[in-house]
Amino acid sequence: MILVCGEALIDLFMEPDCRGGLLLKPIIGGSPLNLAIGLARLETAVAFFGGVSRDRLGSLLAAALQQEGVATSFLKRSDHPTPLVLVSPDSEGHPSYTFYAGDSAVQDVTETDTLGAVPSSLSAVALGSYAIAVEPVGSALLSLARRESHRTVVALDCNLRPALVGPLHLWRQRIEELACQASIVKLSEEDFSHGWSGQGTPDDQAASWLELGVKLVVMTAGARGATAWHRSGRVTVPGRSVEVVDTVGAGDSFQAALLARLAHNGLLDARSLSSLDRPSVEDALQYANLAASITCGRQGAELPYRDEIERS
Repeated sequence: MILVCGEALIDLFMEPDCRGGLLLKPIIGGSPLNLAIGLARLETAVAFFGGVSRDRLGSLLAAALQQEGVATSFLKRSDHPTPLVLVSPDSEGHPSYTFYAGDSAVQDVTETDTLGAVPSSLSAVALGSYAIAVEPVGSALLSLARRESHRTVVALDCNLRPALVGPLHLWRQRIEELACQASIVKLSEEDFSHGWSGQGTPDDQAASWLELGVKLVVMTAGARGATAWHRSGRVTVPGRSVEVVDTVGAGDSFQAALLARLAHNGLLDARSLSSLDRPSVEDALQYANLAASITCGRQGAELPYRDEIERS
């Protein structure tokens, strides 16, 4: 089972109405929640750990996870409110985000809460996005990663949210702390350009993480595909042509498909990741690219099911 850790929230999509005003369309979201649902749809055993409010929106989030087949026994139900994110896609489908997330249920997780948060059969811990950078939940998730990394795969998705994470040098410090525990690190070109501006090249950054013990570093580049760094070298696969509705959830879909493909092929463990060959890396990247392209073809983080990918 993969334990996905982090935030669950409500995305509010803005749409114009016929009178020149705006309509707000609420959709369940949050990168880790999307990842958990994506894994479940790809027929991968998954549980979610994070702070979820007892308010009506929090109950909606918990019910949605259960309906998708995500185990929810590790949720921490909180009296703090559900965070909201205003999503405004531009003409090319690339979203901007305005967060209403201060003092929310997401932050209401401590190290003590993590002690009972681990399934008995655990293959990976997946975490990332803004929950790793805000307190006290960020330190709690770091503690969880340190405690579990000796026996399972830790998969980190950098997924930078500049408006939420505070000073970038502190965010990079947290990423490096987690990378010391991680077997897989995934980021986007946008994450790198915003988070490591002037700090070297992607090749340099990937090499430094591999030296720390990371087994697989992956950078996504949207329509241009994705690149992975591994002991077998540098592997790049092209993107897939698709009519983009928006790119919300594309990175989460990529990460879900990457982990699911590795798991389905019996490769989601430290020893197997250490010995991945080039064809196995290419296969996982191509599968993940396909999943992300399907998500880009519809509104919001509507991640694909396994049979959708296999039919494409």
